[in-house]
Amino acid sequence: MLVCNTMINRIIIALSAAALSGPAAIAQAPVTNSAPEPALEEAGVSSASTRAASQGETATAAPSAADVAAGAEPVATPPDPEVDPDGVQPFQLLGQSVEPGTWRQLAWTASYHFGQLGGATPVLISHGAQEGPVLCLTGAVHGDELNGIEIIRRVVHSLDPKALSGTVIGVPIVNLAGFQRNSRYLPDRRDLNRYFPGSPTGSLASRVAYSFFTEVIEHCDRLADLHTGSFHRTNLPQLRADLTQPAVVELSRGFGGIAVLHTEGAKGTLRRAAVDSGIPAVTLEAGEPLRLQPQQVDQGVRGIETLMHQLGMIDRERRWSTPQPVFYESYWVRSDHGGILLTLVRVGDVVTEGTVLGTITDPITNVRHEVRSPYRGRILGMALNQVVMPGFAAFRVGIQTTEEAVQEEAAAQPADEPSVEDTDEATETERPPPERAEETAPRTDGEDAPEEEAEESDGKVPQAPVNTDAAPAQSSEPADSSPALSEPEEPVAPDP
Repeated sequence: MLVCNTMINRIIIALSAAALSGPAAIAQAPVTNSAPEPALEEAGVSSASTRAASQGETATAAPSAADVAAGAEPVATPPDPEVDPDGVQPFQLLGQSVEPGTWRQLAWTASYHFGQLGGATPVLISHGAQEGPVLCLTGAVHGDELNGIEIIRRVVHSLDPKALSGTVIGVPIVNLAGFQRNSRYLPDRRDLNRYFPGSPTGSLASRVAYSFFTEVIEHCDRLADLHTGSFHRTNLPQLRADLTQPAVVELSRGFGGIAVLHTEGAKGTLRRAAVDSGIPAVTLEAGEPLRLQPQQVDQGVRGIETLMHQLGMIDRERRWSTPQPVFYESYWVRSDHGGILLTLVRVGDVVTEGTVLGTITDPITNVRHEVRSPYRGRILGMALNQVVMPGFAAFRVGIQTTEEAVQEEAAAQPADEPSVEDTDEATETERPPPERAEETAPRTDGEDAPEEEAEESDGKVPQAPVNTDAAPAQSSEPADSSPALSEPEEPVAPDP
């Protein structure tokens, strides 16, 4: 008799659970005179838990026949956890939704192609399961700069979204058209990194910049724009940052023991446009264009992962021989002669005043001139071996300073005094028409100047000659009889 009553009670509990699930569940609820199945017991317990949770009560599991016979008390089970409306929300970008703890590849399309010709730019998103900042990494704004592409690939694909706090947006190739052509420029032969934040009604470069800035960059909390040297130059891994901005100073400190140069940034650069919009941003320079350099890539990855650890996004601490960034003022050493430049130092070398940095040899007369450093410092950037013209920026020497000194010097500059990158700007009419782009050498001055040349230090240049082969001193005598600071060496004897 006890067994029959127990079986009837079980059937009633099962039918009650089905009623809570809807009419379809009632139609499928089994009614049988056989012994109760384990699934039926589980349904009874589940329904009780659901009802109790909906009423804000603690659910109790229905006891089995053996438990009733033994006099056991019902076991209380905790209610199901409620969804926190203030928790991590899906990340919205480019019209898509990325759920917390997931990774997705989206696409941003710049309207520089005809119809369906061209392609979409991949945008990689790792949206963490925990709250945190939105860090954006951009590469190949200049299409011939490859190291940044590999840095972003390594960083983004090493992340576990379930263990990530915050969101990482990686755009390895911003200038896809330039990348496909091994070119620094857009198809209209403009430098994209001189047109941010852009305009929806401007030139092609301005429209592309506007689209990318509004659709991607404005969703970032912090930005690291990855670059290399340009026009056959190479750079020691370093940051370019506007150290007059406290948020940018804090961001630059997070990269570990890396060289930091204070530069406000040329007008139109992605970094400066982001800072002007309230987004702390730095430029990470590493290596040379058109090459993949594992050592520079490794240092870039280490710097970004150190930053993410400092921001609390990942638990992946990286070791540095110098844990804090090293701040530099920098000055270009320019050539005073044209000819074949052969360098004798490497990036990262420490030089003293008078150190021979390289030689320039006239290929016709075979006369060789030495290029000497007028400063004691470190080689932060330099030209590769190539043919140069007089005035060519060949070596960038960094002189170590303090963060406070750089900030004080930058703050002391009058607001109405134009900085180096603001002078000698070119107008659009001075550019060659697109159809003759392949016949004309790239511009290296004005608003299309490479950032490393446009951003010379705004501080006082040490009183020293640019190099030992500087132009002859002014004299009332004929120019050919005025002595130079150092006489050129005798013609080099030809090889046997």
